[in-house]
Amino acid sequence: MKFLLELGHGFAFVGRQVQLEVGNSDFRLDLLFYHLKLRCFVVIELKTGKLEPGHVSQLGFYMNVVDDVMKHADDKPTIGLLLVREKDHVVAEYCLQGYTKPIGISEWQDAIQNNLPQVFKSSLPSIEEIETELEVFCQQNGESELRS
Repeated sequence: MKFLLELGHGFAFVGRQVQLEVGNSDFRLDLLFYHLKLRCFVVIELKTGKLEPGHVSQLGFYMNVVDDVMKHADDKPTIGLLLVREKDHVVAEYCLQGYTKPIGISEWQDAIQNNLPQVFKSSLPSIEEIETELEVFCQQNGESELRS
């Protein structure tokens, strides 16, 4: 309950390592939330290394599946957040070029709000809040660290 309260008003935790069955393959997205006020899903992918172009494709894939399989007709498009340890801003610009869905890329120590449209900024938690709660969650569940 504390975890949800610290994320801010309107966030509902849907799951961690959420399984997505696509064709004959299984995939797992890192974190899935639903924001009641914004009326949309929020997919968060966590990467322990530097930003790579494939990370954005992976996140976009997960967002497409969530929009197709889970999203209700009245929901807004899914928001994607890619959190990496190291971000090259030029690589990030090329990665996001041409994407029309709301995707943000941020280093763990940066605030998510710096990478999203103004309408979303006040409703989303900071990177520090997510990182702290995830570390506590991992410790409580016997996991030493987040996977990349």
